[in-house]
Amino acid sequence: MKNFDVIPGYHLTLGITLTFVSLFLFIPLAAFILFTGGMGFEKFFAAVTDYRNVHAYGISFFCALAAAIINSIFGLILAWVLVRYDFRGRKILDSLIDLPFALPTAVAGIALTTLYAENGFLGKILYSIGIESAFSPFGITIALIFVGIPFVARSVQPVLKEIDPQLEEAANLFGANNFTIFNKIIFPELISPLLTGFALAFARGIGEYGSVVFIAGNMPYETEIAPLMIMTKLEQFDYQSAAAIAIFMMSLSLAILLGIHSYQSHQLKKIGGGVKSA
Repeated sequence: MKNFDVIPGYHLTLGITLTFVSLFLFIPLAAFILFTGGMGFEKFFAAVTDYRNVHAYGISFFCALAAAIINSIFGLILAWVLVRYDFRGRKILDSLIDLPFALPTAVAGIALTTLYAENGFLGKILYSIGIESAFSPFGITIALIFVGIPFVARSVQPVLKEIDPQLEEAANLFGANNFTIFNKIIFPELISPLLTGFALAFARGIGEYGSVVFIAGNMPYETEIAPLMIMTKLEQFDYQSAAAIAIFMMSLSLAILLGIHSYQSHQLKKIGGGVKSA
């Protein structure tokens, strides 16, 4: 039997941790679910499956998924450049990655709308070639890329730093080219942090409101997002319907996150089994 008492004050710290998690996570979620229990299944189902809400789910999930995929690609490239190359302004660029964390989301939304609107600096270019960069799903995706890129870059960056360069040198001595070295040695180490960054960016994108609400335009059945529908229900004092939409979104997000974490656990078990057999 494992001895966990090596951590000083284990029982005390465990009790504090469980109390903290219960007060700020489990109990509010349980109260949230119980609050919708008074609706009855029919009213809950009607609120969740309303056509306008279903369309908003689709916009939120599609744009969040697209932004998370794009962030996974460019977040990896960004982390690679910051770790592998030394250039003037690298520390400034490294600091700017965290700007979406510090910047109020409403400020980000206004700035992005000003930039990508039809008369904006970038919007003029995009609209001239037929791309509606604001008040469209494209604009929503841009906002979600902005808020999600730090999750991927910060998940991958420390793993890249820890990869032993001697492995790459040894592979190079055996005649492996750069693509083979990346594909066989480096990338397998990055799959887990990439999935983590993808999951975090995707989850943030689904629930993002402040940076999206301005650039989305909020046109019914076109650019309405699920968080906006929740806010609309709250403004109408329809708290149960707002809670029902929120629970449905939370359940879908949780299922996706559990799927990603299950895959990561499966991969770790395979790696552990391979190490034992070796």
